Amino acid sequence: MKAMTLNSFGGPESFELCDVPKPVPHAGQVLVRVHATSINPLDFQVRRGDYRDLVPLPAITGHDVSGVVEAVGPGVTMFSPGDEVWYTPQIFDGPGSYAEYHVAAESIIGKKPPSLSHLEAASLTLVGGTAWEALVSRAALRVGESILIHGGAGGVGHVAIQVAKAIGAKVFTTVREDNFEFARSVGADVVIDYRKEDYVAAIMRETSGRGVDVVFDTIGGDTLSRSPDVLAQLGRVVTIVDIAQPQNLIESWGKNASIHFVFTRQNRGKLDELSTLVERGQLRPHVGAVYSLADISLAHARLETPNNGVRGKIAIAVGPSAHLASADF
Repeated sequence: MKAMTLNSFGGPESFELCDVPKPVPHAGQVLVRVHATSINPLDFQVRRGDYRDLVPLPAITGHDVSGVVEAVGPGVTMFSPGDEVWYTPQIFDGPGSYAEYHVAAESIIGKKPPSLSHLEAASLTLVGGTAWEALVSRAALRVGESILIHGGAGGVGHVAIQVAKAIGAKVFTTVREDNFEFARSVGADVVIDYRKEDYVAAIMRETSGRGVDVVFDTIGGDTLSRSPDVLAQLGRVVTIVDIAQPQNLIESWGKNASIHFVFTRQNRGKLDELSTLVERGQLRPHVGAVYSLADISLAHARLETPNNGVRGKIAIAVGPSAHLASADF
């Protein structure tokens, strides 16, 4: 089978299209013909060597799969050949999704929502699971509460907005002005141009000084240390960004705040919850650009480029959808 192999850590050019053996499913495993995958910040972090101690080279990376079951191993009862499935491969535990076939444990695989294309489904597995774990499992966001989502036009951000609205929360988000319409189209109630206005001042003005119940940090920098400035009492902060430099969190004490650090875990349950929202019409990933498997280097380079013009996710067509490669939506 064809696969994009990472032979050394470094820039986008570090990938090579290779022929590698097709995997075989063992007990409790499912072999999937990959139709689509997508690109996440985690992918370029792995490629450049941020997790080099966990990724032996050469490696097949990638963290989203949407495809069709090709074969099942002994003991598999939930799936049969021909089933359309979606999932996030177990991170740092075997080959990833940048290949024509992938093997995964039955326990982490879900039935793909029928209303989503493979490109859309592959654009939702990791970011959707991350948003669900951050807002539902960790922050316990509730009906009638308010949330500030940083980076609302990004892959995780635009999904988090939709999940928060499905819960029944009021959503504030920071985006560039040219993304105002997009952020509102996925459900944001109040949009703030972080380049033109200090978001702390904007939040306190919009909430009459109360602050928000939850802050969801998808961008890093000083967001974590400034989060207490916009929090209501007993507020919660959730960050998905690994920040190397020390942060001063003393202001969180005065707000009785709780802070959650999230590295998403794989399981079928979150996928089933997301699928329910999709089928209710409350959630749909936005695919901003599509590249082919052979052009993953170009996709990585684009995702890493500031102001790259992509709203939502960059998807990768691996199987029958390859004719859409390198298209902007």
